[in-house]
Amino acid sequence: MKHIVSFIAGLSLLFFSAVSSADSSADAEAFRDAFLAGNLTWDDVLARAAEEGEVNWFYWGGAQALNAWVDGPMRAALKEHGIELNVRHITNTRDAVDLALAEAAVGRGLGQGSVDNIWINGENFLTLGENDLLFGSFADKLPSSVNFNWDPSDPASGANLYDFGYPTLAREIPWGSSQFLCAIDTSRLSAEDAPTTFAELETWVQANPGRFTYVAPPQFTGNTFVHEAMYAHNPDGTGHEPFMNFPQDMTPEEIARVTKPGMEYLKRIEPYLLGGDNPDYPKDPVSNKAMVANGEVDMLCRFGIGSTVTDIKNGELPPTMRNHIFPRGFLVQNKAFITITGNAPHPAAALVLANLIGSVEMQVSWMKAFGGTSGMDASELSAADLALVAEAFPDPMGVDPAEVSANTVPDANAGMVDVVEAIWIAYIQQGDTERSFEEIVADVYAVKFPE
Repeated sequence: MKHIVSFIAGLSLLFFSAVSSADSSADAEAFRDAFLAGNLTWDDVLARAAEEGEVNWFYWGGAQALNAWVDGPMRAALKEHGIELNVRHITNTRDAVDLALAEAAVGRGLGQGSVDNIWINGENFLTLGENDLLFGSFADKLPSSVNFNWDPSDPASGANLYDFGYPTLAREIPWGSSQFLCAIDTSRLSAEDAPTTFAELETWVQANPGRFTYVAPPQFTGNTFVHEAMYAHNPDGTGHEPFMNFPQDMTPEEIARVTKPGMEYLKRIEPYLLGGDNPDYPKDPVSNKAMVANGEVDMLCRFGIGSTVTDIKNGELPPTMRNHIFPRGFLVQNKAFITITGNAPHPAAALVLANLIGSVEMQVSWMKAFGGTSGMDASELSAADLALVAEAFPDPMGVDPAEVSANTVPDANAGMVDVVEAIWIAYIQQGDTERSFEEIVADVYAVKFPE
C-alpha cells in the first residue's frame, strides 16, 4: 500500500510540475505577445523584469576591458532595475546558439530555457531565425530604439535591417560597429615593411616563415579573414559581390569557381604560417593576441579599431603595437547585435538589458571602457549626444579613420559564410587531397542543401 501511495504521489508531482512548466511558458508567451503588439507600457516591462529578478547574458568573454565593463557599469545599471546579471562567457557564439537549440528540441519554450541575451550576428543569428528561435521584433519597440535608423526607404538603415544579408526584422538591436583591422608590433615590423595586400602578405611570409597566422574558422574572426581572401581573389574582379548571394541561389559549380582562387591562396601560404607543416591556427583572437604579445608572430588581425589602444592600456599588448590597414580595399565592417532567444527564461529582463545596450549612456560608457565604436546612427542623435560619442571614440593608433572607412566592404551573406567555412575546414584544415576542390564544394553543398 505504501508503494502505491508513493507511486501516486510521484505521478502527482510530475503532473503538477508539467502543469507549472506549461503555465510558466504560457505566461511568458502572453507577455511577449502583448509587448510585441504594443499593448504594454515600458513601466509594465520594468515591473515584470524586477519580478523575474535576473537575466542570463551569453557573450564572447575574451576581452579583459569588456568583461570589466560588463561586471561594472552594465551590472550596476541592471541592478537599478532590480535585475541580477548572470554572465556566461563563451569562446564561440555557436555554443550559446546550440544550447538554445538543444533546449528547444526537448520542449523548453519561452520562460524555460537558459539563454536570455546573446551578443550575436551573421550565421549564428541566421541559425536562430531559421529555427524559429528568436523572441520576435522587439528592437524597434524599445525606448532606446530612437537612436537607430529603421526606415527601409533610407539606404543608410541597411546595417540595422540586414545582418550578413539576412533580414533582422528588428529581432536584434545593434550594439557596436565592428571594423576588421590588423595591428603590427613596430618593434619587429615597421609600417613600411608590413604587407598591405594579400600578394604582399604571400611574399612577406615566404621571407619570414612562421611570423604570421590567422584565427581558424568557425570562430567569426577566422571566417572574416577567409572571406577577405575570397573577395581579393574573386576571379571576376568583383570583390564581395558574389558573396552577397544566398548560396542556395547559386550552383555548387559557381560557388567552387568563385572560391577556388582564394582557397588555393590560403593553401599556398599555409606552410609559411606559424607551425610550418603543422600550422598553428589560434582558436580565437585572444589566443592570437597572446602569440603577438609573446613575440611568436608580428601581426594580429581581428575586429575593433580601438582594441589596440585598450590592450596596451591593460598591459595585454606591448606599447609598440600600432593599427595597420590590411588587406587594403577589403576591410570588412559590420554591426554586432544583441538578440533575445525564443525560449528566454527571463523575457522582460532580457528586454531591459537590450534597451540599456542601445542607450546613449551605455553606448558611450562601453566605448570609453572597451575602445569600441558605437552601433548607434549619427543621423538619429542630437548634437549633444553626437558630441558625447565623438569624445568617446577610441585612439585609432596609427591609422586614419577616414582611410579605414574608404577601404571597407560589407560582410558576406550569412548562408555563404556557413558554406565557405565548411569548405575551408575540409580543404585547408583537414587537408582533403582525395577529392578535387570541386568535389569538396559539391559535397558541402549537398549536406547544406539536401534535395
